[in-house]
Amino acid sequence: MDDLIAFLRARNEEDNHAYAYVSDTFGGEALLDSHLPMLDLIDMLARDFKVMDPSDSRVAGLTYALRVLAQSYDGHPGYREEWRP
Repeated sequence: MDDLIAFLRARNEEDNHAYAYVSDTFGGEALLDSHLPMLDLIDMLARDFKVMDPSDSRVAGLTYALRVLAQSYDGHPGYREEWRP
């Protein structure tokens, strides 16, 4: 799961940089307003998962959610089929 978390956080960082470029270049304020908060929330979930006690009842649901979110990057060369929920 650590590899999935690292992959997801790296993609979020790339997306943050891409959205910043779009905004600077094309003035994409609406795009930024709608997508950056979502990227921040996904990153928060990934950080929370890393410090969550394995016995926490939320682990299974959060694992599933992170796997679903990572599917949006299934075309990326680093995506692994075993991460699919």
